[in-house]
Amino acid sequence: MKTLTPLLLAISLVSGAHAALVEKAVTYQQGGATLEGFHVFDDAVAGKRPAILVIHQWTGLTDYEKRRSRSLAELGFNVFAADIYGKGIRPQPPEAGKEAGKYKGDRALYRARLMAALDWLKADERSDAAKIAAIGYCFGGTGVLELARAGAPVAGVVSFHGGLDAAPGFLAQPGKVTAKVLVLHGADDPHAPAEQVAAFEKEFTAAKADWQLVLYSGAVHSFTLKEAGNDNSKGAAYNEAADRRSWAAAQAFFEELFK
Repeated sequence: MKTLTPLLLAISLVSGAHAALVEKAVTYQQGGATLEGFHVFDDAVAGKRPAILVIHQWTGLTDYEKRRSRSLAELGFNVFAADIYGKGIRPQPPEAGKEAGKYKGDRALYRARLMAALDWLKADERSDAAKIAAIGYCFGGTGVLELARAGAPVAGVVSFHGGLDAAPGFLAQPGKVTAKVLVLHGADDPHAPAEQVAAFEKEFTAAKADWQLVLYSGAVHSFTLKEAGNDNSKGAAYNEAADRRSWAAAQAFFEELFK
């Protein structure tokens, strides 16, 4: 049975019984590139509402992000899943690593793609522009931290098993980070090990940001993705407890942001 926080319960009561979700592909532009995101909302919710931007993992915008987006829309949010790579670019490993590396190696380009998606969501008639958050998975977890570092106009960001490293010249600065930050992280994640976690803590503390970090024991990278399998020795694996707990933590975070 789905448990709703007071905020999400209020949204549900306003909307009444859920109508069918409305979803569509959205083509938009950035720097001459054509991007194709995914928009979903419950049309039983009247007027403007809190909105969530979803940033994909390293294989691009897939059914996984669409499922998460639908779950958020069922809670009453206006949801847009971004496309960082470009329309039709949905690489598989090892090409996915190369594609993700283009953006992790060029944080200015990454931020531009992130901001293009955020601008689209802010402009949508259903979005309450003062109540927008961003969430991201793996590569996308890195992305939402870039939004925070850049001082993007979002209330908060949630990183699910994301990379926590910053690029030289792109570190969080005092007074710049206005978004509240929640990092949901596997304690045994080899792709973002303890030294990277410690560097994140130091960086965001020095920036005087409002941040939280939750570590899930026994969890490695990709702990919310069932597609990752269940073999921790591979460094990426699904963890049911961490998935469930992190989703609950994110909902509680939204309640705090949008109360």
